[in-house]
Amino acid sequence: MDKDLAINVLGEALAPCSTKPLTGFFRDGHCNTCAEDRGSHTVCAVMTAEFLAFSKYVGNDLSTPRPEFGFAGLKAGDHWCLCAGRFLQAHDEGCAPKVNLAATHRRALQIVSLEVLRENAA
Repeated sequence: MDKDLAINVLGEALAPCSTKPLTGFFRDGHCNTCAEDRGSHTVCAVMTAEFLAFSKYVGNDLSTPRPEFGFAGLKAGDHWCLCAGRFLQAHDEGCAPKVNLAATHRRALQIVSLEVLRENAA
């Protein structure tokens, strides 16, 4: 899998999102992406209790530990490379998490406008 260029939504070098917990489609701490990343894990989001509850409600439980996958579960304050579509869905429902623009990959702009990302900037 060839990574897309590591450029953020501001046109600069992509900053790291999180290493604790380790995030990203490639589990490299960045919201890097590639053609095989069908979920577009490109939005570096700061988790909130409200967003985690919403995500669980719509079928993607990010808060429950899954030790068999080496996943400790997320908690409020954790940074995570979120699927752009899930972020947009949460935004439309009024419970979007904050976004680290410097660590959000430019490919997110194929799904979420820069205006919406800026509205939710951390």
